Amino acid sequence: MTELEAAAILGAEGPFAREVPGFAPREAQQRMAAAVASAIAERDLLVAEAGTGTGKTFAYLVPALLSGRKVIVSTGTKALQDQLFFRDLPRVHSVLGSRARLSLLKGRANYLCLHRLDQAVREGNPDRQLVSQLSAIRAWSARTRRGDRMEMADIPEDSPVWPRVTSTPENCLGSECPFFEDCHVVKARREAMEADLVVVNHHLLMADLALKQEGFGEILPGADAFILDEAHQIPELAGQFFSQSVSSRQLVDLGQDALAEAQGVTGAMSQLLEPVEAIQDLVKRLRLAMDPLPARGPFGALDREAVVHDLLGELRDVMAAMADLLASLGERSRGLAHVFERAQMLSLRLDRIAEEHSASDVRWYETWPRGFALHATPLDLASPLRAMRMSTDAAWIHTSATLSIAGDFGHFSRQLGLEDPHTLHVESPFDYKRQALAYLPKDLPDPAARDYTDRVVAAIRPVLDASDGRAFLLFTSHRALRRAAELLEGRVPWPLFVQGTAPRHRLLEAFRASGRGVLLGAASFWEGVDVSGEALSVVVIDKLPFAMPDDPVLQARLEALEEAGINPFMGWQVPTAVIALKQGAGRLIRDVHDRGVLVLCDPRLSTKGYGRLFLASLPPMPRTRELAEVVNFFAAPAD
Repeated sequence: MTELEAAAILGAEGPFAREVPGFAPREAQQRMAAAVASAIAERDLLVAEAGTGTGKTFAYLVPALLSGRKVIVSTGTKALQDQLFFRDLPRVHSVLGSRARLSLLKGRANYLCLHRLDQAVREGNPDRQLVSQLSAIRAWSARTRRGDRMEMADIPEDSPVWPRVTSTPENCLGSECPFFEDCHVVKARREAMEADLVVVNHHLLMADLALKQEGFGEILPGADAFILDEAHQIPELAGQFFSQSVSSRQLVDLGQDALAEAQGVTGAMSQLLEPVEAIQDLVKRLRLAMDPLPARGPFGALDREAVVHDLLGELRDVMAAMADLLASLGERSRGLAHVFERAQMLSLRLDRIAEEHSASDVRWYETWPRGFALHATPLDLASPLRAMRMSTDAAWIHTSATLSIAGDFGHFSRQLGLEDPHTLHVESPFDYKRQALAYLPKDLPDPAARDYTDRVVAAIRPVLDASDGRAFLLFTSHRALRRAAELLEGRVPWPLFVQGTAPRHRLLEAFRASGRGVLLGAASFWEGVDVSGEALSVVVIDKLPFAMPDDPVLQARLEALEEAGINPFMGWQVPTAVIALKQGAGRLIRDVHDRGVLVLCDPRLSTKGYGRLFLASLPPMPRTRELAEVVNFFAAPAD
C-alpha cells in the first residue's frame, strides 16, 4: 500500500472515522502511518517517536496488515502483548476487513508443558498449596486450547508450581517427548510460521536473536518487517540476552531434573544423588559466603574473597564431574541425554565467566535473598544488533513516546547500531499548555542531603492538599520510597498504596477504585502504567533518574566511553536519565480530558547546565516555582 493510502484510511473519510466510536482523525497518526508504510515497502530503518495520545498502535497496525508482507510486532511486556492481540488488533483487523492470519507467540515458559505436568503429578509434593494449584492446573490442561499461563489468573505468577509444569530450552525433550504432538509450544510456533502478522514481546525477540547468534536455530519465523513498540527498552534487554549467565536457580533445577529423569534408569539415581546434593550444598554455601558483599558488583570482588573463590572452584569441579557422569548415563535415556547437554553448557559457561578476561565483556555478579547469578555482558551491543538486523533483510521500525533527547535521536541510534535511519517525531495531540503545569519547588537541598526525602515530602504535602490526593509519587530508590511511606502513613487523609505491599496490578486497581489515593512507586511504576481520568492528577518525581553508579556494567561502559574520548556523563548518563524522566512524566496526561501537575523536585534542573536538556525533552507545559499557581490550577474549573 502507498503512504497516501495508509494516511487516508485513518483520515476523516476513512473506515475508522465511520466505524470506531469516538475515533478522532489525527494528522500526527496519519503521518506516522505513512512513514511505517514506506519503511515496510522499502525495507528501511525507521525510528518514530510518537507523543502520548498519537494513536501509534493503529498507526503501525494499519500499514502492517495492508502491506501483504509477513510482519512481526514486538511489545515491551506480556501484558501489552495480550492487550495488542486481544483488543487492538482484532479491532483494526475487523475495520479493515483484513484476511491476514494473526498469531500470538510467547516464550516457552508461558506455556503449560504436558510432560513436566505429568512428571510433577507423579512425583507428588508435601506442600498442600502446591498440591491444590497442581490439581487446578491438571484440570485446566484438559480444556485449554492455547495452554497459556495467562488463562490461570488465580495462580500467582511467581508460584513455585509454574517452573515445575513449564519447560526451558534446556529441559525440553523436543521431538523425543511423548507429548510432542499435543505440545502447546509446538502448536504456537506452527501458527506463527503460518501467520501473516505475529505478536511477540521483546524478551522473546531478544531470546531468539541471541539463540540465532549462538547457532542453535530460531524461535521466530523469518519476516519482511519487524515493528518494535516501546523500543526504548531494547538497549537494556539486549544487554541481558547477549550476556552469558549462570544462576543458582539453573544449577538447582539441573540437579532436580537429573534426579527426575533418573527414576526410570536402573542404577542412575544412586550415581547421581551424591553430585546433585553436592551442587545444592555448594550453591547454598556460596550464596551465604556472598552475604557480606554488595548486591551487585564486578566479578573481581568475588575473586578477592578467599572463601567465595574456593567455593566457586569446587562448584566448577563438581559440575565438570557431573557432566562427565551424565555423558555415560545419557546413552541409556533421552531425558538424561538432554540433562547432560545442559550440564555441559552450564559447566563451560561457568568456566568461561570465571576465567576469561576479555576486554569486550564485563564480568559481574548479582545476588538476591535466596540466590545469585554470574554474568559476562558485552560492552558493545550495537555490533550484534546490527549483524542481526542485516541477516534478516527486513524493515526495522522502532517506535515509542520516548526515543529522543530534546528532539535528537543520536543516543538511541548509537546504542542499537542504527546507521542513518529515517527518523520521525510526531507531537502529542494533547494541549499541554492548558492541561498541565510543571512545578519546580523552591528551596530544596542537594539530592545527596541526608534529609532530602523528608524535605521533598514536606514540599509536596501542600500540593497533595490542593489536589485532594490523586497522585503518583515516583522515587528513584526503594530507600526513599520506604522513608516517604513512613512519613505519610497515618498522617494523611488519603488512602496510601505502597509498592511492595501488593502485586503491581492489584495496587493499580485499588488506586483507580479509590478515586483519591496516593501511590508510592519505584522503577516499575515509571512506565507502562496508564491511569486516565481524575484518579491521577499529580505526578511527583523525587530526583533525576540517573542509573545507580554501583552498576558494574555501567561503570565499565563509562570507562570505555572515556577511553574513546567521549564525556561519559553527557554522552551516556544524561541521555539515559532523560529517557527515564520522560517515561515517568508521561504518566500524567493520558487523555484529552486529563488535567494535572507534574512536580519535579530535583533542584539540579535549575542549578545545573544539563537541567535545560531534561526540561527541553518534556512536553511543552507551562512551568512555575510558585505553590500559589499550583493551588490556583486545581481551584480553576476544568474547561
